[in-house]
Parts: sequence; C-alpha cells; structure tokens
Amino acid sequence: MLSKILSKTDCAACRFCCSFRRQSLWETPIFDAATTEKLRALYPQARFRPTGKHSFTIDLHDSYKTNDSEEEAPCPFLDVSKGCVLSAELKPFDCSIWPLRAVRLPEGKTVVALTPTCPAINKVPKEDVAALVQSGLGAQILAYAEKNPDMVKENADFFTYL
Repeated sequence: MLSKILSKTDCAACRFCCSFRRQSLWETPIFDAATTEKLRALYPQARFRPTGKHSFTIDLHDSYKTNDSEEEAPCPFLDVSKGCVLSAELKPFDCSIWPLRAVRLPEGKTVVALTPTCPAINKVPKEDVAALVQSGLGAQILAYAEKNPDMVKENADFFTYL
C-alpha cells in the first residue's frame, strides 16, 4: 500500500516493523479469529493472545531471552533471509499500512497517524506521506478501522497526525 513512497528494498533491509521491544508490544499486528485459526494450523510454534472479542495478536512474552528492555523479539512470521512468510491473504492489515496507524484521539474521533519510528519513512517528505493518505489510503484505513475497532491504537504524543 505504501510502495508509492517507500522502497521495498529499504523495507526488506530494515525490518524494524517486524520486531518488538517489550514497550512496543502495543504495535504487534492484529489478526481476526479466522486468520488466527489458519495461522495456528500452518505455524504451530506461533503463539497468540486475545486483544478483543474477535481479534488476536502474536504473543511474544516468551520470546525474550533477557530482562533488557531494549531487547527485540522478532515476529514469528519473519524469516531473516526471506522476510515475511505470510501470504497476502494472511498478512494483517496493520502490517500492510505500517508505519501508518488508525489512532483514537482523546475525544473519541479516529484519525490516521504516522509512527515516526520507521527509519525509511523519515527519509520521505511529510507532504508526500500526507498526499498519499489524502489520495484515498486514509479513507481505506478509517473504513477498515470502523469494521475492526480492535486495530485502532490509543493516542500517543509521538504520533504525527495526517
């Protein structure tokens, strides 16, 4: 979805979005129940935890080997040589729109925001990101969020709102 502004080569070399520190577990992707069942059958080593009535995320709590808060645990669907092993059908929407997020503001409104921690997006002019969001991607994200409210993140100071 973001290939108009992000290079697949840059993303493949980085994979920052595919590993999580303990303090960034809120960023783990959300899966619906049907997809979770398919993934459990295909990848029995993957662990999930509920995030809502009908949604799940990957459970990485047992993946950390130290108590270092900076330690990162990779997504169980990341192959270090090939990248994400999930098919387009099984890949979570969250992963497809990273580093964009649907975010709930304190007054309850849901908006599209940018997570500035993505190294590749920081090389892209913010105007280009905003233009992509305004060209229809933002409406697509908000429509998906309306149908899948568990994927909406809570407001945080570090988001850039588009």
